[in-house]
Amino acid sequence: MKQSLKSYFLRLKSWIGKQLQKIKPGLLSVKGAAIGLIIGSVIFFVIEVLGTTINFKDPWILALGAGIILISLLGSYLSVWLVKQFYEIPRSYKIALFLAIPLLFIVRMQDERIVLYLVVVFSLLGAGFPLFKKGHFKHLKMPKKVVAVLGFGLGIVGLVAFLYFLSIRGLDIRPLINAAKLVEDKIEPLKGDSPGNNGNYEVDYFTYGSGKDIRREEYAEGVRYVTPSVDGTAFLDHWEGLSGKYRSYFWGFDYRELPINGRVWKPKGKGPFPLVLIVHGNHPMQDFSDPGYAYLGELLASRGIILVSVDENFINGSWSDIPDGLEKENDARAWLLLEHLKQWKAWNEDPQHELSGQIAMDKLALIGHSRGGEAVGHAAMLNQLDFYPDDASIPLGYHFDIQSVIAIAPVDGQYKPGNSLTKIENVSYLGIHGAQDSDVESFDAAKQFERISFTDSAYHFKAGIYIAGANHGQFNTSWGDNDVLATFSGILNKNQLMDAADQEQIAKVYISAFLETTLLKKRDYLPLFADARKGRNWLPETIYLSQFEDSNSQFWADFDEDFDVVSLTEEGNAKGENLTVWREGEIIPKYGLKGTRAVFLGWNYKEFGGDSVEWESSPKPQLPDSVRASYIISLGENNSRPDSSSVLIFSLAESNESSNPKSRGKWVKKNESNEEELENESIGENEVDEEQVVESENIEEEKEGEAEKPLSPIDFTIELTDQQGERVTFMLSEFSPLQRLIKSRVMKIQFLDDKDETESVFQLYQFDLQKLKSLNPAFQPKNLYQIRFIFDQSEEGVIVLDKVGIMKNLESLSFE
Repeated sequence: MKQSLKSYFLRLKSWIGKQLQKIKPGLLSVKGAAIGLIIGSVIFFVIEVLGTTINFKDPWILALGAGIILISLLGSYLSVWLVKQFYEIPRSYKIALFLAIPLLFIVRMQDERIVLYLVVVFSLLGAGFPLFKKGHFKHLKMPKKVVAVLGFGLGIVGLVAFLYFLSIRGLDIRPLINAAKLVEDKIEPLKGDSPGNNGNYEVDYFTYGSGKDIRREEYAEGVRYVTPSVDGTAFLDHWEGLSGKYRSYFWGFDYRELPINGRVWKPKGKGPFPLVLIVHGNHPMQDFSDPGYAYLGELLASRGIILVSVDENFINGSWSDIPDGLEKENDARAWLLLEHLKQWKAWNEDPQHELSGQIAMDKLALIGHSRGGEAVGHAAMLNQLDFYPDDASIPLGYHFDIQSVIAIAPVDGQYKPGNSLTKIENVSYLGIHGAQDSDVESFDAAKQFERISFTDSAYHFKAGIYIAGANHGQFNTSWGDNDVLATFSGILNKNQLMDAADQEQIAKVYISAFLETTLLKKRDYLPLFADARKGRNWLPETIYLSQFEDSNSQFWADFDEDFDVVSLTEEGNAKGENLTVWREGEIIPKYGLKGTRAVFLGWNYKEFGGDSVEWESSPKPQLPDSVRASYIISLGENNSRPDSSSVLIFSLAESNESSNPKSRGKWVKKNESNEEELENESIGENEVDEEQVVESENIEEEKEGEAEKPLSPIDFTIELTDQQGERVTFMLSEFSPLQRLIKSRVMKIQFLDDKDETESVFQLYQFDLQKLKSLNPAFQPKNLYQIRFIFDQSEEGVIVLDKVGIMKNLESLSFE
């Protein structure tokens, strides 16, 4: 029976082959098809070249067309040769390649060059295995023996090198001077107990939830309070198909029965206590993320604040989300937070409930991490609306008294209400981000920062803290130092990564201080958010960059008003002198846009004084007025005016662009008297000839050779002039020199490219005008007329200046 069945299939195969042979094109037909394809394509191409030549009136296009035909012809022969070489690879090795390459890509080495390297190493090792077969080696001829031994040896060396590459913590990058620390003695630290220390309350820990969680006992029989499920149909897409079925199987519920689960750290006592919700971000749903904030829960509860770690693991990602799974679910994350607040309000208002009256519902805050960091912004916005912005048939109407929001390493724009970015009003905001983040690599909290506005009469502020050495995951003890969740985590460069305990301490200090400032109205911690040195007795040592703006801030220039580099936001004008870079433009992070503009200012004195000028020495070279670069802001009669409590403020960052972009290309200007020569011209047009360009390039090469030497921070002079012409002059470094760009290489493979990841991150600068008056008692701050930035302390540089104005002195500010 088996033999007859086999014979039948053989006959069927033979018959099909004969039928196909009958209709198989002959050799002449194949040649004809090739000729037809060539002739047709060439005719159409020639017509296009002729038409373009006529339309553009340029006969050189004919030569270009001929060149394209020649290159295409050579390319076709080369491609055929490569295909032929591929077919000559033994069948077994081709199968191995097609199997190995996709498998190695799935291993998530994060770079295709590592995959190629491993293909070569494994191939060399495998090719050497026959050397150990008895009698094989001695039968080889000498050349093959040499090649075999050498190849196997290279494979061993390659494997050992790769294992060493994985085992080391990381590699060193160019050291960086902490600019703010150089003059920290000028800044008096805040006194008193660290907000990162435990308080006096005993802590009560419990959970609430559905009471029927099939994966975790703490949300099953372990709950203290049972909560009803909620229907997320309006906020979730793609809980369907194979992914949805597995998700429902794993959790025991679907999107129509989402649980309200939370871990609670509560101060013991009757309260009422402020209530804060913290929510994790996207992480494998099977690796539960909500336990990772216990260190914050213990701290805050001991200091009189209820912290709830909200469980939203059931809408996190999963291996089963192939080919489709939940997407753009951040509105659901936000909505769930509001449903949790709704539950707490119900308990607080129920006289029969144990928690009745223990929650201060007028003192609410939200904290989110990663996608949760974006979600808390959405929650604050949705909380202020009566209807869901993407479907007004869905009522909201929560209107809780959310006072403040904290975003830890947030993403931005994953959900866009009405296809726009979320905007928030009258809520204080803190964004925290680490420079060593290999998950959310760009400082997205700075983007959210720009979309928060203060329109009522209450005091609000927003701050952004950028931390050198901090990563994404170590803010959550469940996530750790493997931001990309790679099995071979050794591909990550952790050499610049701070210890987990230090990163947690930073989070504890800033989060606790922020919540006590915004919820408990303790103003003592407020200056910490504008200058990290105020908390240097509490914080681990690293580089911190602080953005800050409050509802008292007034700006003469934020550079968002138009495209005129001379005009200001308020009345007045700007002027540049001898600048090599002067433009207003969008601030470009690593990814996306920051959503705001600033002025870019650059100077370059490399041609001044030749090699005899020593910029690292003190005093600095004396620059003539014809060379010295400066930027001047002149105020109008109707501008906002300082008073006795005002401080001058502006935000600064370094730019990594060239300080002399006009040495070539479109920026080069020709001297009107001699179009054949290049000559240095007027303000902002400092060009150099070809010899100078070569010399400049040589200097750059010398700088590359000094890669281990840290760059000195940028300093410059600031001159203030009042309406009577009285002046005060001081250095930027009276507050702090400008921090050089914080650069990172989050993957070890980036050292092969010798390229750093960086972006311009602002630091707020503040100068007390009343203290400056001591430099010239005749100077009247209330009559301030002109601010001049004089770039006279560094040989070259490009800075980004934004938000020049005044605010109240934070040291003496009262919330009353």
